Amino acid sequence: MLSLLAVFAAAGVSSWVLTGLVRRRMVARGRLDVPNERSSHVVPTPRGGGLAIAAVVLVGLTGGAALGWLPVNVAVALVGGGILVGTIGWLDDCYSLRALPRLLVHVAAALWTLAWLGGFPRLDVGAGSVALGVAGWVLAALGIVWTVNFYNFMDGIDGIAGGEAVVVGVGGGLLLLGSGTPDLAGISFLIAAASFGFLLWNWSPARVFMGDVGSGVLGYLFSALAVASENRGAVPVLVWVLLLGVFVVDATVTLVRRARDGEAVFNAHRKHAYQRAVQAGWSHARVSAVVVALGVGLGGLGWLAMRLPAFLVGISLGGLGGLVLLHAGVIAWATAPREVPEEQPAAPRRVPDAARAPFRAPSTALSLKRGRRADGAV
Repeated sequence: MLSLLAVFAAAGVSSWVLTGLVRRRMVARGRLDVPNERSSHVVPTPRGGGLAIAAVVLVGLTGGAALGWLPVNVAVALVGGGILVGTIGWLDDCYSLRALPRLLVHVAAALWTLAWLGGFPRLDVGAGSVALGVAGWVLAALGIVWTVNFYNFMDGIDGIAGGEAVVVGVGGGLLLLGSGTPDLAGISFLIAAASFGFLLWNWSPARVFMGDVGSGVLGYLFSALAVASENRGAVPVLVWVLLLGVFVVDATVTLVRRARDGEAVFNAHRKHAYQRAVQAGWSHARVSAVVVALGVGLGGLGWLAMRLPAFLVGISLGGLGGLVLLHAGVIAWATAPREVPEEQPAAPRRVPDAARAPFRAPSTALSLKRGRRADGAV
């Protein structure tokens, strides 16, 4: 147990050190996120710090497989897919690629993952399971690609993506431990530890941004881990969706709203609920802390869903439904017109009536010496 804790601590420290090195390198090369009208930050900030998360986790997975701690097929699936997603993300951070090549690589990573994990043949619904057959491949591939992208969409303010990774990684790891799969739990804790090391640099005010290399890899790792967990009969995919519920709901509902309004859904914007909260006056730290707190609560719901398998679907859908209502409430609150208090006109200064006021020549002279007028006004 102590040896595993030492491994996770080393992962966190390594991530912290590597993040600092990446930050220094990106500053030297001028790879900065310069604020624009769609940004939520105001200071040019280096990006690509999530490379540290990707490197630490992928090296850790490789070492775990070499030591016999992890099944080889799981390690090959996650390392291979992670390299694909991380590489295209890093290139995008450096050269701003178009959407199509990124999408093709994400699809390739999803298919690689499913090939090594044995597809996605069944979906656990608590009281039983639903056979998916070939449709499972399509469903899982779409899920992996969407998770990679929505995690990227949600990485828009200081600390939010790193904080989410820590709370989901810890929560998922505890649930995996309880389900009797310590090897998969180790992967989840490794993700959390590496994310925490990065978060020390990224919490508000951020000194480095995660970039696509980090957000994409985190989204990929959580979705691939969910598939591996489902196929092992451990934590069901529905529970993983619940654990990631804040990101799932905000990204999905926002995408649907923008598509309904005829907007170009792949263009950058500032219409997510978390962005609206910042625009309404909340700080980055406050919004990210609320997201983390919600993640802890969703972890509790996930535990309850696994304790009551007959109610797995109901608890999962109920939790997600509550988040949809919360999302709508945040949008309504943040976009509501606010009355700007009108500036009150200054009250007219009362000038004493010279005919009725007593003559005070001595006091007037004294007041003038002190720099004050005789009527008492400064």
